[in-house]
Amino acid sequence: MGGRGGGRAPTGFVWPPPGAGASTPRPASAPYQPATAVYHNPTATTPHVGAYQHGVLYRTPAPAPYAPAPSPAVTIRAPSPTPVTVRAPSPAAPPFQPARVSAPPSPTPSTATIAKELEQKLFVTETALAPPAAAAAAAVAASQSGQPASEKAPEVDLAPVSKKGLAHPARPGAGTAGKKVMIRANHFLVNVADNNLFHYDVSINPESKSRQTNREVLSELIKIHGKTSLGGKLPAYDGRKSLYTAGSLPFESEEFTVTLVDPEKKDKERAEREYKITIRIAGRTDLYHLQQFLCGRQRDMPQETIQVLDVVLRESPSWNYVTVSRSFFSTTFGHRGDIGEGLECWRGYYQSLRPTQMGLSLNIDISATSFFKPVTVIQFVQEFLNLRDVSRPLNDRDRVKIKKALRGVRVETNHQTDQIRRYKITGLTNVPMSQLIFPVDERGTRMSVVQYFFDRYDYKLQHTNWPCLQSGSDSRPVYLPMEACKIVEGQRYSKKLNDKQVTNILRATCQRPQQREQSIREMVLHNKYAEDKFAQEFGIKVCSDLALVPARVLPPPMLRYHDSGREKTCAPSVGQWNMINKKMINGGTIDHWACLSFSRMRPEEVYRFCCDLIQMCNATGMVIVDIRTATPNNIEHALRDVHRRTAELIAQQGKGGQLQLLVVILPEVTGSYGKIKRVCETDLGIVSQCCLPRHASRPNKQYLENVALKINVKAGGRNTVLERAFVRNGIPFVSEVPTIIFGADVTHPPPGEDSASSIAAVVASMDWPEITKYRGLVSAQPHRQEIIEDLFSVTKDPKKGTVNGGMIRELLIAFRRKTGRRPERIIFYRDGVSEGQFSHVLLHEMDALRKACASLEEGYLPPVTFVVVQKRHHTRLFPEVHGKREMTDKSGNILPGTVVDLMICHPTEFDFYLCSHAGIQGTSRPTHYHVLYDENHFTADALQSLTNNLCYTYARCTRAVSVVPPAYYAHLAAFRARYYVEGDSSDGGSTPGGGVAREGPAEVRQLPLIKENVKDVMFYC
Repeated sequence: MGGRGGGRAPTGFVWPPPGAGASTPRPASAPYQPATAVYHNPTATTPHVGAYQHGVLYRTPAPAPYAPAPSPAVTIRAPSPTPVTVRAPSPAAPPFQPARVSAPPSPTPSTATIAKELEQKLFVTETALAPPAAAAAAAVAASQSGQPASEKAPEVDLAPVSKKGLAHPARPGAGTAGKKVMIRANHFLVNVADNNLFHYDVSINPESKSRQTNREVLSELIKIHGKTSLGGKLPAYDGRKSLYTAGSLPFESEEFTVTLVDPEKKDKERAEREYKITIRIAGRTDLYHLQQFLCGRQRDMPQETIQVLDVVLRESPSWNYVTVSRSFFSTTFGHRGDIGEGLECWRGYYQSLRPTQMGLSLNIDISATSFFKPVTVIQFVQEFLNLRDVSRPLNDRDRVKIKKALRGVRVETNHQTDQIRRYKITGLTNVPMSQLIFPVDERGTRMSVVQYFFDRYDYKLQHTNWPCLQSGSDSRPVYLPMEACKIVEGQRYSKKLNDKQVTNILRATCQRPQQREQSIREMVLHNKYAEDKFAQEFGIKVCSDLALVPARVLPPPMLRYHDSGREKTCAPSVGQWNMINKKMINGGTIDHWACLSFSRMRPEEVYRFCCDLIQMCNATGMVIVDIRTATPNNIEHALRDVHRRTAELIAQQGKGGQLQLLVVILPEVTGSYGKIKRVCETDLGIVSQCCLPRHASRPNKQYLENVALKINVKAGGRNTVLERAFVRNGIPFVSEVPTIIFGADVTHPPPGEDSASSIAAVVASMDWPEITKYRGLVSAQPHRQEIIEDLFSVTKDPKKGTVNGGMIRELLIAFRRKTGRRPERIIFYRDGVSEGQFSHVLLHEMDALRKACASLEEGYLPPVTFVVVQKRHHTRLFPEVHGKREMTDKSGNILPGTVVDLMICHPTEFDFYLCSHAGIQGTSRPTHYHVLYDENHFTADALQSLTNNLCYTYARCTRAVSVVPPAYYAHLAAFRARYYVEGDSSDGGSTPGGGVAREGPAEVRQLPLIKENVKDVMFYC
């Protein structure tokens, strides 16, 4: 379905490569000897004013590295111990002509070896999707048997092997590594009396889509019949179809009638409305199964019981506050802050009942979100569009933006003193109010809106150049002048916020750990759970203190740098380190690069920035030249021109190769980044590094260092590796056999974009045992679909027959090409999956993983560990004693490496919270890792330490990051691919075509293919 960002591997590639038998454990390797390199001054043949000064960089042959894989061609190489200076090219200098070194040829490709029938190798029921002993044995046996290669790929059944969900692995015991500490978590212990809980179905006629209306109907019923027909019970209602009671009602099915007065309509004939309510028994539950589950004696979570108790605890706040998903907001919780463009920020709290090892826990966190300001529509439009002159008409673009922002918003009229009517906005008129004429009676008499308001209400409209709001249907529209309408208070703005609004909302809500913990405590006291009548009815008691939880601080890993630097190893301190006295472990050369400036920087400033960058690249172990300026009016033309001119210059000098890196200084105005990346990566095949003019004009050392780190990995180098990677079996579960680590994520379009495709990205490590280089692939798929569709695919080709493909398969082949080994172990970090989707995603994606492996080789089923990575949760961890230096980092947060797998985690399954990073501002959010499948049988310590250590290998900075890098890289790759189809959206996601509502699923828009040379490096960094 979805278009892939990047072509398939050539069909002639053989798996395994010719002459390669079954993969065996890695032999003991000789001590690692980093290759030395000599740098020479890049030169240019001709100077160009404001044009190209082309530089070339060469490297000497490198000795074979320690790994059995062929030596890859290196692009940015660490300098030799002999001091060598590299300067910006001098026009007068003669060009240097060293001998070129060609990379070893890749194996001759031939047809893929695949088996007769997939059923025989995909015995993926209980056996294959369970412990890997048999599977691993079968894989080795099959690879040694030397079966003949078949010319045609076997047919693969794409249906999941089992309709049942796979059981998640049990916790393999708690971890013990690291220094033991105590911390606090925003989880509050909940005790529940042993009641029989009854569930009743509620149907209300006439039906209402509004939960608020449904609640008012039920409230009226309880007021009238609570003491009599309902037997004195106080039911909890979810606002839809379910009613819960502690103990049974005195009937199994009953019908009631209540009359409700509509407070929004004052004219008597329409004020009262009669509702018929039918309540009938739907089921009952007790707390026995919940107790069994919490004690670990039962695997299945009694979801309905937890839901009943959750509804009970949400009943009171649902009446008093504005409900948004699992959060409650109110202006009573503190200052409402203006965040710009007609919006304001409301404070509130999040609440969720969760089963944990310590029992039932109420997770409470403070939260904030955006609401429409309760102002006149005229004022909203003025702020939203940043208008100074409200007398000028709105252009089509502005009209579409307003229509998109206000669709579905409720307004109340203010042109009648004795009557306030409420309406829901469905659209905007296409013509201004002064031209809007409509029939006013059955005879077809037509009148303008302006005249109608003057005659009927004696109301003179001022903004006649602006369109009217439209309510009702297209066949029977209601026209509402903007100046006669005010936005009803308490309506959340659910669409995408722009960068400025996000900054404002963060500034208004960002709190250091001590303040945040205090705010949570105050919120719990404010909620008065002990006095909640619904909690009392159901026998629920909530502890008023945060849980005190045992945790451990894992030690940081030692990092390895190049031997030519003064410091060959580095021990990070509190989650960070620097590049002083260090050289990148694998640098290389960029032979041909250029700089293109779209900014207002003067040519001499651009040249100075390039010189500073060259100096930094040399200092950190890299050496990096046509400098050109262009106007940002025609970015695409300028990029093509650079590409063409550099190709001509390289050809003239007879040196071969192509432009490897384009440094782009962006224009001062935002909105061009996406286009530059799309053209460079999918059209021209150029790896680019964009820089903001405010940084490039005054670059400091830290900035240049970070740019150098990014350029190095984009050129195929490595910045640092874990020192244990060079020790035999140094990294448990990774070093002993060839291991590939995947990261996967799906990014969805922002709210309001109801037709745009979702984009899936999968990255995989391409080096072993270092595990630092990741190849990334992207694919478009149906709107808001979470399961990754293109992990494995089977297509029919009229000439080739059945062709197997997909992202997993392509990445496995690429790993084999890069390392000369097939992966014997797979670790799969999957980002962006909510708890409700665990089983669904696991079933389909594990199935695709299995089929991708089996399609490559008979019986090839490497053991898989599938870990979900969650950042969107509300657990926060605080030091037991704030301000204690040995317990916190500089920001007052818990120390990086803090891991929790006791008390607040799942009662039986293998999960943990890890705060791998040091805080910068606000309160750190730990990442939640939940193991859904584990054929490698990780211990808690092994997986926690591996995950924590990987967080120190992120390429873009010298800090440990908060999310394991493969998942982080997948997120970056998916985010990058969104630019390929959307470009930059400077107005917060609004596009002129977005004003039309789509019916049915939109066709998936294919992604343009990423050029092969770009895919070979970490272009998304």
